[in-house]
Amino acid sequence: MRVSLVSETYPPEINGVALTVRDLAHGLAARGHSVQVVVPRRPERVPEVGVVTLSVPGIALPRYPGLRVGLPAGTQLRRAWRMTPPDVIYIATEGPLGWSALGVARQFGIPVCTGFHTRFDHYAAHYGVAWAAPLVRSYLRRFHGRAAATLVPTRTLAQELVNLGIGNVCVMQRAVDTALFHPRRRDLQLRSAWGVDGDTPVVLYVGRIAPEKNLELAVRAFRTLQARVPQARFVWVGDGPVRAELAAAHPDFIFAGMRTGEDLARHYASADLFLFPSLTETFGNVTLEAMASGLAVVAFDRGAAHEFLADGIGGMRVRADDARGFTSAAYAIAVDPVLRGTMGHNARLRVETLSPDSVAADFESRLMRLAADKRHDQPVAVAGV
Repeated sequence: MRVSLVSETYPPEINGVALTVRDLAHGLAARGHSVQVVVPRRPERVPEVGVVTLSVPGIALPRYPGLRVGLPAGTQLRRAWRMTPPDVIYIATEGPLGWSALGVARQFGIPVCTGFHTRFDHYAAHYGVAWAAPLVRSYLRRFHGRAAATLVPTRTLAQELVNLGIGNVCVMQRAVDTALFHPRRRDLQLRSAWGVDGDTPVVLYVGRIAPEKNLELAVRAFRTLQARVPQARFVWVGDGPVRAELAAAHPDFIFAGMRTGEDLARHYASADLFLFPSLTETFGNVTLEAMASGLAVVAFDRGAAHEFLADGIGGMRVRADDARGFTSAAYAIAVDPVLRGTMGHNARLRVETLSPDSVAADFESRLMRLAADKRHDQPVAVAGV
């Protein structure tokens, strides 16, 4: 089967969408399929075994110099897909590139499924354009409504999209690399570089350092802990538009920058408590990575936490409107080393059975069914809602 995956973001960019699309591409290639990824051009992008890259024009996102958005590429896609038509296309992002890919696919009669990774309508308020949220929702409805299926990672998000008027929703579970993210990667030398011994609590945040991530709540939670345990440390892994501002306001925080692979896994495993205060996530891959690394997790009862985190067992899930509860949960776990250890162990056990191979097989099966059914203008039945 020939498959084209279209995404505005892809490694070397580091974010949940980019890494998810890369894993899907590699999973299909490993299963013997011909895989093409259509992504904005970046000179530092390296070749990948089994994956052919079609680079298209793109521009940098304001305030996110490391990210690019693809420009409309209809002419280039028509030329490429006329010569070698894919059997099926997966479009991961709803930007100009994704929209043009959707149009060309429909013109050529190629079945399409989309992925819903980001609630851009929820981002609007964090960037001072709350008035635009209805317009964004209307666009998302139109975009995903033109696909044969829209893949989402959770049943909760599936229902949200149905309520939004997107009826062609299917749930495809996520997974985590439990061999890479593992408690055995705990590194006492790294902790020493952070200025702590083996017992001092280290709080960790991994992700984009941006307004929509609700980071001030994580800061308040840590300061509450620090009032009780002054030697505690807060380590931040990632980058984003408010990193400099946050670092200037909190010079005692440790900003580790972007980390990948075993280096990222070492940072996870060397911490003790993972805080994830975001309320705008559709999933939150970092939650699973933290759990696989043996960390107790405090997160709102959404996305990956809702699906996989057993409240009071592997960490604590907090109601979305309960900021005080988030702070209290973080404090209670952080000050109790026995509770931290037990919850971290339980969190690891909960995700050990999540297999990237099973996700690749599920994705393959869905695409093969779409490729076999050329009536792609008809929405498929809602699954898992």
